[in-house]
Amino acid sequence: MAKKVLSGIQPSGTLTLGNYIGAMKNFVKLQEEHECYFMVVDLHAITVAQEPAALREQSESVAALFIAAGIDPARSNVYLQSHVPQHAELGWIMTTLTAMGELERMTQFKDKSSGKDSVGAGLFVYPSLMAADILVYNADLVPVGEDQKQHLELTRDLAGRFNSRFGEFFTIPEPYIPQVGARIMSLDDGTKKMSKSNPNAGSFISLLDPPDVIRKKISRATTDSGREVIFDPQNKPEVSNLMSIYAECSGMSLGQIADRFEGQMYGGFKKELAEVVVATLEPLQQRYHEIRNSGALSDILAESAERARVVAAQTLAGVKERMGFLPVR
Repeated sequence: MAKKVLSGIQPSGTLTLGNYIGAMKNFVKLQEEHECYFMVVDLHAITVAQEPAALREQSESVAALFIAAGIDPARSNVYLQSHVPQHAELGWIMTTLTAMGELERMTQFKDKSSGKDSVGAGLFVYPSLMAADILVYNADLVPVGEDQKQHLELTRDLAGRFNSRFGEFFTIPEPYIPQVGARIMSLDDGTKKMSKSNPNAGSFISLLDPPDVIRKKISRATTDSGREVIFDPQNKPEVSNLMSIYAECSGMSLGQIADRFEGQMYGGFKKELAEVVVATLEPLQQRYHEIRNSGALSDILAESAERARVVAAQTLAGVKERMGFLPVR
């Protein structure tokens, strides 16, 4: 039975190979069976300062990368969060249902606010808006990484709280966490997630990196003092991460990769890995540039947002009716 699926990615920095393997490949699979809503979460992006020109460019870039990766806008909804105003309105309502203590316990808020003299209120209430993003479509499944599971738990609590006070209305969403490819790590530290916000550009592979840049980054990727290409995340996290990338891009199993490079040193493995990654990203990059140059992106986003607004408006109307708001005449 088809379910509603909701996920989003912030337009802050270029998307990485980790985003593609851990999220976007799964988005493409999910649309085969489910009703999907994939957002560029630009409202979340402004919880930290953004340059207007950069925000516009990155928002278009992320949307185009969604489509280039294989998300079909005729089958899935691909749109900007800010183009569906019901997100923000339900976000405020969810904020009124959220206790400060719940927000203070959010690990991401603690991490992002640590050591700062001043922290914006938007960063503090971010999880309430995320809850609204999910609940405004009554999503059944939410693809999340380990770093977002706590936010989803709050969403589930808020949905249950609303249902308890105002009558059964919201679906209690479930996490969708794929078992394979869910977490690609940094090229300079195999214990940390690959992140587009890392100040070291050599720590991640951008989806739009040219082939020579990809080759250079992989050649300089941290390994260890050993020589064996074997999968051992505890003792060889960096080599294991590179093997995971190879497996995801080539379709080979980790065992097949270990057999292929048995008795060889890291240099040959890295060289072949770079070509596998280049070959994986080449068609995506070509499609991306076609989309950006076609001028069709704004129409695609507008059509998806219109469909999303219909669903979101119906949900929001039901919420306001149950809470006692007077209807607009």
